[in-house]
Amino acid sequence: MNYISLTEKLVKKCLAQGADDAEVYLQTGRNLSIRVLKSEIETVQEASSRGVGFRVLIDGKMGFSHCNDFNDRALEDTISKSVAFAKLSTYDENNVLPDDTGFTNIEDLYDPDIMSVTMEKKINMALELERIALGIKGITKSSGARYGEGESEIYIANSNGISKYFKSSGCSLGVNVLAEKSDQRNTGGESCARVFFSDLLPLEEIAVKASGKALELLDPVMIKTQKASVIFDPDVARSLIGGIITSINGERVLQGASFLRDYLNKQFASPLLTIIDDGTRKRSTGSAPFDGEGVPTGKNLLVENGILKSFIYNTISAKRAGVKSTGNASRNGFASLPGIGVHNVSLEPGSKTREEIIAATSKGLLLKEVTGYGIDPVSGNFSGGAAGLWIADGKVIHSVKGVTIAGRAFDILNSIDMMGNDIDMNRSFSAPTFRVAEMQIGGK
Repeated sequence: MNYISLTEKLVKKCLAQGADDAEVYLQTGRNLSIRVLKSEIETVQEASSRGVGFRVLIDGKMGFSHCNDFNDRALEDTISKSVAFAKLSTYDENNVLPDDTGFTNIEDLYDPDIMSVTMEKKINMALELERIALGIKGITKSSGARYGEGESEIYIANSNGISKYFKSSGCSLGVNVLAEKSDQRNTGGESCARVFFSDLLPLEEIAVKASGKALELLDPVMIKTQKASVIFDPDVARSLIGGIITSINGERVLQGASFLRDYLNKQFASPLLTIIDDGTRKRSTGSAPFDGEGVPTGKNLLVENGILKSFIYNTISAKRAGVKSTGNASRNGFASLPGIGVHNVSLEPGSKTREEIIAATSKGLLLKEVTGYGIDPVSGNFSGGAAGLWIADGKVIHSVKGVTIAGRAFDILNSIDMMGNDIDMNRSFSAPTFRVAEMQIGGK
């Protein structure tokens, strides 16, 4: 079926049924999930899907409906529902659709070779990954290994002349294990996600990382409540930086529900902090040539040397704010309206190695796990349960569990005094190791 032609045809049908403006978002996909446990295949699930969502505007009022039945009658009925919903909804002068017909060309978003890899090989990879992890000294049990893959085609057309399409793929491999010592139990996990099957990390590397996370937090020693440095491991950087991303959501800013609402073009963090959102990164699972409503993606500088440079918007929130969309409309499939989200977030790396940051720390916590809410996007307060490795005189001396870390976001972010160079740009949220000079750590 020619889905490009179909989406354009469906836009016209929306207009014929009384819509002033219309958008058609069509998605097809295929997903494979393999899970193994205790050297046995637990599940193998493969499914294909397709569906279409209709967003229509009538006199400044919006209606939305969706279906996964591509029968002519079903499509006509779904359009009728969206038109009826629009007539019952509330007027908003900001209800508009984008009109940017541009397209960002991005290399390597689809791997045709994933399909040519046999099911047997994919299952054996998961089984072998679990076997390797269980063979590492100190690891006693597995919580399972997994392989997953998917491919998706997105078609979007609207009455402002937009008609776009792209195809993407992705695959992942991961394992979770348990380390036990006397009455102690600690879990660890590691996964790898890539666009291309050939880019997946070696099984041994994934297994060693998962096992290391489980083993390194055994034999914890409780520390006293105190103020000390906190070094954020790349795996937990999102607990702090994610609060910034949530707080620069343009809709939140307009609602006054952001602690950064008054800081555009102002310093709010350490000069060492620069954050970029790049929807155009080649060979990345977070990239796309256009966002969830057809606006071309770009490389957006969010924070530069501690100065807030941009909020992020979809088309409607941008209209409310009197600015242009930043290409950050996010969509959770054909059954959802556009929200606001990021593509590939990364921190600008610094000049220090991880070892140099640890060696320069006289007293502190190398943070490996965080539970809780992180930064509250409204108040800017930060708190959470924590576990990691205690550092004294520049050396790791023991593990720490059951403590808390807390502080005000502005204080914490301005106290970032060392930025590492160990960034993994294969992640959709990439950060190096970095140090906060001082935070409140709650212990005994």
